[in-house]
Amino acid sequence: MQDIEEFIERNREMYIKWLTDFCEIPSVAAQNRGMEEAVGYLDELFEEAFSLKPEKLETSGFPVVFAEMIGKSDKTLSFYNHYDVQPEDPVELWETPAFEPDIRNGKIFARGVADNKGNLIARLAALHAIQQCGEELPVNIKFIFEGEEEIGSLNLPEFAKKYADKIKSDGCVWEFGYRDADGAVQVSLGVKGMLYVELRLKGANTDLHSAQAAIIESPVWKLVWALNTLKDADEKILIPGFYDDIEPVTALEDQLLSQYRLEEEEILKKLELDKFVLDLEGTELKRKHIFEPTCNICGISSGYTGEGTKTVLPSEAMAKLDFRLVPGQDPEKVLRQLRAHLDAQGFKDIAIQVTSSERAARSHPEEAIAGAMIAVAEKYSAKKPNIIPNTPGTGPMYELCQALGIPSASFGVGNFQSNNHAPNENINVEDYIDGIKMIAALVFEFSRQFEPSEGGVR
Repeated sequence: MQDIEEFIERNREMYIKWLTDFCEIPSVAAQNRGMEEAVGYLDELFEEAFSLKPEKLETSGFPVVFAEMIGKSDKTLSFYNHYDVQPEDPVELWETPAFEPDIRNGKIFARGVADNKGNLIARLAALHAIQQCGEELPVNIKFIFEGEEEIGSLNLPEFAKKYADKIKSDGCVWEFGYRDADGAVQVSLGVKGMLYVELRLKGANTDLHSAQAAIIESPVWKLVWALNTLKDADEKILIPGFYDDIEPVTALEDQLLSQYRLEEEEILKKLELDKFVLDLEGTELKRKHIFEPTCNICGISSGYTGEGTKTVLPSEAMAKLDFRLVPGQDPEKVLRQLRAHLDAQGFKDIAIQVTSSERAARSHPEEAIAGAMIAVAEKYSAKKPNIIPNTPGTGPMYELCQALGIPSASFGVGNFQSNNHAPNENINVEDYIDGIKMIAALVFEFSRQFEPSEGGVR
């Protein structure tokens, strides 16, 4: 690995330029901005780096960019990333324009630099460095870059079913990854699932003078009452059957939880808060964060919220909710449970519109991809890696990996203050360069996980 690391160091400016050039493209899927240009850039980069023409696998939305490299074993390592990014709003809070990458104070600032272009380019750069050093790939490599992750990966289930044979691998490196405040590398073995819904209620056929509130039912109050039946003050979700299918936490996963480091003081300080929900701390806080599902109100909209007063009885009310789900929970079943619960509580007139849904995914710590990633993380950090059974966030991991029998895990080039989805998104330059080295090392370590040992396959 020494020659590969030295090559990466000598060519760091080139690899940084690959990334900043990519970040200049405003590939915002939600607004259909720059999507063709992003695919075109990847085409050119594959040609420049590997003399390889990637495939553009069509979906009902934006295409998936796919490429394959053949190694000397029958094992395959895949990389899932996405080339779309979040909108840059609110624009006025950026210190420099979101799509004009700026390097200052050892950081690269740009929309998408952490989520997810930094990781995507780091993985391409790592394979480029391996090949430029004359090394034969020890395993087959597959790149799977989608363009709709930031809008819910709407067409990824369809894609995964259609191309199941094509994307098959022995382990997948998932898209994200971060370092803690102390520099420790996070290794995540999964993600939570998601059911995102809008609840809508209509009353009169027009907004009314609030004097009519004495005799006309308010859809806003009715929606508030309905929301109040979903969760109690102890954070327990009250939908019957909601918890029934949750897979038990294994002894090994529980052990990982005890080793997982949640920087409580740092988080509270950053958020200017005094405490966490229910005054939780330590093991119980970590358990709730990682292993428990949630019911969250993302937003409520109704009536007049402008300056001054307007005495109005609104005719409509709407709330957006997300349920973060854990392994075992089926978002379609949770949706049916939600509908049944609202009906039973007298809210049959509340309409439910599903915006997105994902199943939770979690890989076993003993899988080859997990073992390889942990070993590499230990080498590239002065701190013991922070191993997380699954992150509290969500992604389409299940559809692309676990549903097809592919174990997955993730680490990457982000940091605890990367500001994903927010103004001034950033990564540390040195984390990016180290991230390239880590991926190069992972390719070889993953291959070693399958070598025979005294007890058989490692």
